Amino acid sequence: MKTLRVPEATVTRLSIYSRYLERLDRNGVTTVSSGEIAEGVGVSPAQVRKDLAYFGEFGTRGVGYNVKDLMRYTKKILGLDHNWPLILVGAGNLGYALCTYKGFNSRGFKIVGVFDNDLTKIGKRINELEVLPMEKMPDVIKEHGVKIGIVATPNRAAQEVATYMVKNGIQAVLNFAPLPLNLPEHIEVRNVDLSVKLEILTFNLGFKSAQNV
Repeated sequence: MKTLRVPEATVTRLSIYSRYLERLDRNGVTTVSSGEIAEGVGVSPAQVRKDLAYFGEFGTRGVGYNVKDLMRYTKKILGLDHNWPLILVGAGNLGYALCTYKGFNSRGFKIVGVFDNDLTKIGKRINELEVLPMEKMPDVIKEHGVKIGIVATPNRAAQEVATYMVKNGIQAVLNFAPLPLNLPEHIEVRNVDLSVKLEILTFNLGFKSAQNV
């Protein structure tokens, strides 16, 4: 793999390409061109070729890409050539939805521990998982070798929870609380603020409406 710094937008598109290739493979497609990938995911063929070029040479000119090979390469690049155990803190509505989301398992992610400090939630089950008290987190992290944690708590608890995760060996955090986390620089953090995504949609709708006036 090349040592160039890969833009995050490229990694995002690579994930989309990978899922598209999985669909092609399930449908029995054996070869695909950059143009067909582009049409399938909504980008240009040049963008597909540029994104893949960060990671090496794929495909044959005039023939295209072998679907199974490219699918395997993209999954390996994304770190999906092995399974990733996850922990989640926050057994509310969002936490429940995340625990029951089947898309995680299909891409090699599995939530192995759910935690909360609410006594009315501890001991209840979400599918096969029992909601555990926070003090059980270090044992679950150690047992399963967990490196990724999900924060699905109210704002007031998010920082404390994320700090506790990192203290016990978590190296990457997916944060659904709509506020920034103050964590060491070596910790990978991605924030998911659904209201921001909606505001981008409303901005774009308003912008289009203004242009049509």
